[in-house]
Amino acid sequence: MNAATKETLTVDQIMGRIGQNIGTSKWFTVDQKRIDEFAGATEDHQFIHVDVERATKETPFGGTIAHGFLTLSLLAPMGYDALPSIANRAMGINYGLDKVRFINPVRAGSKVRGHYKLMNVTQRSPKELLFKYEVTVEIEGQEKPALIAESLGMAVLQ
Repeated sequence: MNAATKETLTVDQIMGRIGQNIGTSKWFTVDQKRIDEFAGATEDHQFIHVDVERATKETPFGGTIAHGFLTLSLLAPMGYDALPSIANRAMGINYGLDKVRFINPVRAGSKVRGHYKLMNVTQRSPKELLFKYEVTVEIEGQEKPALIAESLGMAVLQ
């Protein structure tokens, strides 16, 4: 779903979707370049992420794997892609996470996408909605997901 075709829901409509799968993102490629750039940005240069030769020889992964936090950081663009717009929303804010479990490593070159289930919506004030999603990050061709997280987002209404 792109910005031109993104569904826009009212607050009442979104409340009616609690407990439902609400969106699936496009596929995102996690290649070695992305992994190396993340390592540079976070100063996490552990060999399992950045040294292809050593990771191939010394790990059970057959090569390098993405940082768990790299995969987690993709929840932002996945959410932009997968989630419907909210009518009268002025802005959205990442409110955090309640639970994250890294289940399966993401090997360099893999594709991942996020599946979003709306768990709860709390009206914190007349202009603030707190959304709780269960997000499952699927790895293309793998049975087990990369991660499952409870992600929180705040919508500030106009």
